[in-house]
Amino acid sequence: MSHTALIPSHRKPRQSASKTALRAGVAGGVLSTIAVAGAAGPAQAEPVTQTIEMPTITAGLSTTVAASAEATQQVALDLETQANQDAAAATAAKAAKKAKAEAVRKAEAKKKAEAAAKAEAKAKAEAAERASRSTERTTLSAPSGSSSSGSSVSTASAPASSSASGSAASVVSFVQMQVGDAYVSGGTGPNSWDCSGLVQAAFRTVGVDLPRVSQSQSTAGTQVGLGNLQPGDILYWGGAGSAYHVGVYVGGGQFVGAQNSSTGVVQKSLDYDPPSGAVRVL
Repeated sequence: MSHTALIPSHRKPRQSASKTALRAGVAGGVLSTIAVAGAAGPAQAEPVTQTIEMPTITAGLSTTVAASAEATQQVALDLETQANQDAAAATAAKAAKKAKAEAVRKAEAKKKAEAAAKAEAKAKAEAAERASRSTERTTLSAPSGSSSSGSSVSTASAPASSSASGSAASVVSFVQMQVGDAYVSGGTGPNSWDCSGLVQAAFRTVGVDLPRVSQSQSTAGTQVGLGNLQPGDILYWGGAGSAYHVGVYVGGGQFVGAQNSSTGVVQKSLDYDPPSGAVRVL
């Protein structure tokens, strides 16, 4: 027996081929897993990189919203414009209606004024014709010693007045031209009068400024008897200083006065409404 056979060997036994193959397989599997994981990593991160495309989506949406806002604003502007046009049309229609009503009113007023002027001219023509036919002399009577405040008037006697001349003629002409005008309390012309307003206006034509009311006019001049009347004398009814009515003697036993709202301005005989007295201003 050899000595070498008894000496144990210090070398490690060689691994078997199966173990080596197993280890190689394990290592290959690990490497494969790592490779797969490496390959999977970028694949899982790729959706994140796709968020780069979001600004394009957001920009498109912003453009759509802006367009919608612009369209809404345009609709609002159109509605406002239409409202303004409707308001302007309504205002124009209202103004046209008012103008038409005013035109109709003026036409009616003009028609009435023309009719009134025609009636006035006719009345004055008739009054002038009556005056031309009336006698210039008539008889006036008064009791002896009669005063200006209490004499009665009759056609039986009393001297007749002479025809008017000068300023008196102008006063007489003025009041006769107003015959047919309306009576209005407080009226001073030119187409409506009260009694003292007519007398005051008549004497103003010859530069005489009389008081406004009948009470004052009944004492404005020299008291004269009713038997000595002259054209242009102021007649009064009631007491001197307290008269309630006045008129103008126009000759021929007649007077002109703004009597009342029923008769207006008339020319009448003294017998129609005998006066209480008279004053002479001219």
